[in-house]
Amino acid sequence: MKKQLIFKGARVIDPARNIDKIMDIGVEDGVFADPAGLKKAEEIDLTGYVLAPGFIDMHVHLRQPGKTGAETIHTGTMAAAAGGFTAVVAMPNTTPCADNPGTIELIRTYAQKGGVVKVLPCGAMTKNSEGKEMSGIGGLKSAGVVALSDDGKCIQNHELMRHVVEYSRTFGLPILDHCEDSVLASGGVMHEGYWSVFLGMKGMSPAAEELMVARDVILARMADWKIHIQHISCKDAIETVRHARKSGIKVSAEATPHHIALTDAEIKRFDSNYKMNPPLRSEEDRLALIEALRDGTVTVIATDHAPHTETDKTVEFDYAPFGIVGLETAVNISMTELYHKGVLTLPQLISKFTQGPAEVLGLPMGTLENGRAADITILAPDENGVVDSSKFRSKSRNTPFNGYAYTGRAVATIVDGKCVFSDIPALKEA
Repeated sequence: MKKQLIFKGARVIDPARNIDKIMDIGVEDGVFADPAGLKKAEEIDLTGYVLAPGFIDMHVHLRQPGKTGAETIHTGTMAAAAGGFTAVVAMPNTTPCADNPGTIELIRTYAQKGGVVKVLPCGAMTKNSEGKEMSGIGGLKSAGVVALSDDGKCIQNHELMRHVVEYSRTFGLPILDHCEDSVLASGGVMHEGYWSVFLGMKGMSPAAEELMVARDVILARMADWKIHIQHISCKDAIETVRHARKSGIKVSAEATPHHIALTDAEIKRFDSNYKMNPPLRSEEDRLALIEALRDGTVTVIATDHAPHTETDKTVEFDYAPFGIVGLETAVNISMTELYHKGVLTLPQLISKFTQGPAEVLGLPMGTLENGRAADITILAPDENGVVDSSKFRSKSRNTPFNGYAYTGRAVATIVDGKCVFSDIPALKEA
């Protein structure tokens, strides 16, 4: 693409600056610029589309290094681009674990060579994410991590978790926590409730999540530092976060599209593509999550993109791994379930993918402000379609949303002024 671009005619929505109007957006040398000063720009007509800051997914498993049969940084970022994401936070549960500067550097090297969108490494809170000994947080910070997490695992030792939070504050790194009491949840494969009893499956009590969310709220208050609750899923945990935020405690939370759209009733299909952790919850929990998105208790939507091979997932439900892919369906589902059903306005929905993640991470992203990197997501908010997992750019196909009818999707993705995905005829991929 040329060094100077002007995008014309789009409805521009930038929640961070409270902008929602038809206006021109200029790009020069990969950063946003005043279009009035661009005299040699190529003009691209985006009439009928919505132009927003680049979407950020705070919760992605890229599997590399390690399980490259399920995903690589190249295929994962290709999927991210196709889904409208310009940046992803890569979880540390790789092989070897991203608990040291060497592995972080390896991930950054893979991202530089094969990454289509920005890959923001997340470091492990504890060595090998075992919850026994704190990682070298200073070294991880120097290596370029943007946050800390033992994603998929939860530190059970409260004293150790306190020290991790205090050290993370020293280095300015937010904590992203998978909240689960491992004893209460042990052996569970689905939500504990009516359907687990009816189906004869071992349930995972919502209390396992609520206990650790309460613990994290207490530690965030003590340390006066940011703890972000990953994939919050149950009513009482949401209420704990709501109360904490009203009290000024530095706690935030994310919702996943699958917890927004689905409930534990789906498990009657015995399809392992409905198996994830935390599990699909009750309708009461789902409605509580939607209300939390509406009232601002939950400020982020993230995918928890967790690719698995068909071989791994095609086993009995009890033995299948937790997790589904989500990068290429998240925007479609969110627009259908939240915007078109009147839960959120379009600016409110966009903020969950832009302003919300940027504020948690403390990074200069999620806005169209002049001088910032020209990361852009372009939406067709009223376009209808059906999810076809056979066309995914991800290596994996483990989704419960194959055949899902949606309204609204991302149609183009631009990173640093370079088009990395486009279904718009006037906008070609570089």
